[in-house]
Amino acid sequence: MVGQNTGVFGMSEKTLTRMDLSEAIFREVGLSRNDSAQLVETVLDHMSDALVGGEQVKISSFGTFSVREKAARVGRNPKTGKEVPIEPRRVLTFRPSHLMKERVATGNKR
Repeated sequence: MVGQNTGVFGMSEKTLTRMDLSEAIFREVGLSRNDSAQLVETVLDHMSDALVGGEQVKISSFGTFSVREKAARVGRNPKTGKEVPIEPRRVLTFRPSHLMKERVATGNKR
């Protein structure tokens, strides 16, 4: 079951949570609820650790998570127009696979 909220334009916004993932594992795989929740936590911890360490996380038919280094630059405050220095930083990026792009575009569920 996925949580649901109403967005700004009246469209429903659904959010898949850790609890939803562990519940799906419980129903489809048959692990206990505790084991299912622990599995989700372990997978997310491994993914997070890999990204923090600068590794890419590739999930076949889903996409690739990676960390990108952004250089320092000068930005502009949109309200005042004043120039503001932006510090160098690391940002998380996600690039969906072609299969995922197709599924989202066509609305095909599994």
